[in-house]
Amino acid sequence: MASPSRNCLVICGPTASGKTALGVALALEFGGEILSADSRQVYRGMDIGTGKDLDEYDTPRGAVPYHLIDIRAPGEIYTLHHYQRDFYAAFRDIRARARLPVVVGGTGLYIEAVLRRYRIPNVPEDPELREGLMRAGADDLLLRLRELDPALYRSTDRSSKKRVVRALEVALYARGHEIEWGDENPPPIEPLVLAVRWPRHELRARIDRRLGERLAGGMIDEVERILRSGIRRDRFDLFGMEYRHVAAYLDGTVSRREMEQNLRRAIHQLAKRQETWFRGMERRGIPLYWIDRADAARAADIVRKSGAQSS
Repeated sequence: MASPSRNCLVICGPTASGKTALGVALALEFGGEILSADSRQVYRGMDIGTGKDLDEYDTPRGAVPYHLIDIRAPGEIYTLHHYQRDFYAAFRDIRARARLPVVVGGTGLYIEAVLRRYRIPNVPEDPELREGLMRAGADDLLLRLRELDPALYRSTDRSSKKRVVRALEVALYARGHEIEWGDENPPPIEPLVLAVRWPRHELRARIDRRLGERLAGGMIDEVERILRSGIRRDRFDLFGMEYRHVAAYLDGTVSRREMEQNLRRAIHQLAKRQETWFRGMERRGIPLYWIDRADAARAADIVRKSGAQSS
């Protein structure tokens, strides 16, 4: 099925698909450690809204070590450049200890950036520029990006306004500065990529159930606490849909019922975009093995046949 040189597992899929539980199960069985591939779980204190589910790493068979979670304060700037750098360092460390890196997450760009060794520019965030760009229409932003840097336009995830704004930030910065790029000698990674999928109606039911659990578990209090900490509102809005929609409710802009309806709809749309991204990874040359309903037995069988191992 696959080359015996596999030195990394990747568990990807849409939100609420059971990636963490599957990743933990495979890490336990094959001597692995989790490398998070989630753009928001790097931030401390953002636990419920980002779905860290840290209790899943503690199992009756022992705790599974994890990396790239809770490594920055919410007010700190953390870009794709930083993630790639930290990922490669953690990957090297895990392999040096004869363990198997198990990458788990739904941020497709982060996963692809490390697997395909993207050269990521170290361009600082410009909050004022971002605030202005975020007010512009998506079509205007895309037109401007295409005019400034056609190559960057082609390589940007154009379905995400946040990614388009970041790309514009890079293109504008490059007009007056020397750009530093990422690791010139990244570690050799031979991944086995498992993508979790569910029938659409089942995934939506899982999303709705999990959202209810998070709201009942204190997500509104978490958002209120972060807002009180002094985070700039323009930066806060970049933390993701859960935080934006709950903040709108706390502001009195929408009712509790409207907030829940809007958030549920937004998460459904996110899941659809994630599924589209992972199908695109196949077209871009990364082989995927699809795991229906996060079936741990099937996933483990594929891993065994692939020859992936911790040392």
